[in-house]
Amino acid sequence: MSEIDRRSFLSTALAAIAPLTQRPAGSKSQRVDIHHHFAPPAWIAEVKGRPLLQTANTTWTPEKSIEDLDRAGSAAAVISITNPGLWFGDNQTTNRLARACNEYGAKLVQQYPKRFGLFAAMPLPDVDTTLKEIAYAYDALKVDGVGLFTSYGDRWLGNAAFRPVMEELNRRKAVVHVHPTAANCCRNLDYGTAPGSIEYGTDTTRAIIGVTFSGDTTRYPDIRFIWSHGGGSAPFLAGRIDGGSRNAPERMPAGFIAEAKKFFYDTAGAANRGAIASLLELVGPSQILFGTDFPPGGTNLAVAAAVAALGFFDDRALRAIERDNAVRLLPRLGASG
Repeated sequence: MSEIDRRSFLSTALAAIAPLTQRPAGSKSQRVDIHHHFAPPAWIAEVKGRPLLQTANTTWTPEKSIEDLDRAGSAAAVISITNPGLWFGDNQTTNRLARACNEYGAKLVQQYPKRFGLFAAMPLPDVDTTLKEIAYAYDALKVDGVGLFTSYGDRWLGNAAFRPVMEELNRRKAVVHVHPTAANCCRNLDYGTAPGSIEYGTDTTRAIIGVTFSGDTTRYPDIRFIWSHGGGSAPFLAGRIDGGSRNAPERMPAGFIAEAKKFFYDTAGAANRGAIASLLELVGPSQILFGTDFPPGGTNLAVAAAVAALGFFDDRALRAIERDNAVRLLPRLGASG
């Protein structure tokens, strides 16, 4: 992009975001960031030096999140754990970290109930402990939903071993936010760029295929899945994937696209015309949620500007994406505006 083009884009983006940030005195903010990361001290101590960790996550504080929300006039953020996740080959470590992250996050929500929600971290691939953590997270900590990763080692969501977890999440009508990672198979491929540029989108697509082609989405229809980064490459490949679904009518009676239309997708890492144009061929604005991937993925101000500047959404659709869809999934957040 030339310097002239860059200045033109920034001017357009800032003009688009101005009405959203220049509110009259005393007016309430509205936007909910559904994809926003936090970094408890116990987690930072464990993940420093591990692959897939981004430095910005190691310097996170609650104050930085609140400052980011305030700068954009945003109401609240739903926090979750990001890469490198919690699983490093040792169940005991993973179980300890999940509990520490969830208790830290729950205290943060208690301290700032109108500014934060929590997607609880889960100690997968340990299924038995994950079932216990789901119960503790919902019944004791009163979390808003659950955060999962697209894969654990070389097992993706949809794997039969994870079925008891899906059954329990379905029973609780859980909102499940799924964050991408890079599976063991694909972290060190030498094609010239880091895993986050390609593998995260691909792993998201593998997980979406996993939960649909396994029959999990038909078997457990009350799980409300939110897929990060606009669903990765799945919207672009939906037609090809749907062709393969004809071989699994008992698991997807109406085909892949019908299942994919039931999901929700966030804008983190996808606030560009190519990604959103592809996503809009699959779902309407009612299935899209505002997300930033803060702190490494962008600020509320920058991502809101980018989404508004796309030119795809009128004011009603923008309000749905930025707030109403999130409140529909998580009614408690309605008190934040």
